[in-house]
Amino acid sequence: MGLNCKKVYLLLGSNLGDRQELLRKAEVEIGWKIGVVFARSSVYQTAAWGNQNQPAFLNIALGVETALDPFSVLRHALEIERSLGRNRTDKWGARLIDIDIIFYGNEVIREQDLSIPHPHMQHRRFVLEPLAEIAPDHLHPVLHQKVSDLLADLADDLMVSKI
Repeated sequence: MGLNCKKVYLLLGSNLGDRQELLRKAEVEIGWKIGVVFARSSVYQTAAWGNQNQPAFLNIALGVETALDPFSVLRHALEIERSLGRNRTDKWGARLIDIDIIFYGNEVIREQDLSIPHPHMQHRRFVLEPLAEIAPDHLHPVLHQKVSDLLADLADDLMVSKI
């Protein structure tokens, strides 16, 4: 890992358009704008969470080595979403692409526009399944549990299947 680089874990999701292609394009742009993708999970098909009256999502988790600070990672993630047609309107609505920062190293950030680790990740199977595939031993810096243990203890029974 490069000097002053951090390991960032991102979750990408899409439930509109050519979902596979949107995930691929987002991953390419992440490699250009955020950092080197060093890990990629399988693709998972996931029932919609929150607002369930919408198409199923495809999700992948990425591990990215970055020299950017967390706010720059967020800014670039939002720019990538916009460049791929994302229009942020409905909180749990259908979307062409969604890029969430799950972990930024072991940092804990609670700001108005950025919460790391993702504040709900430990309750969501669609986050933990792909994340456990690429980072099972990553320790949640607040809960002090490994990703694999969070998944094992999860009560969420949302349909999540590797494709």
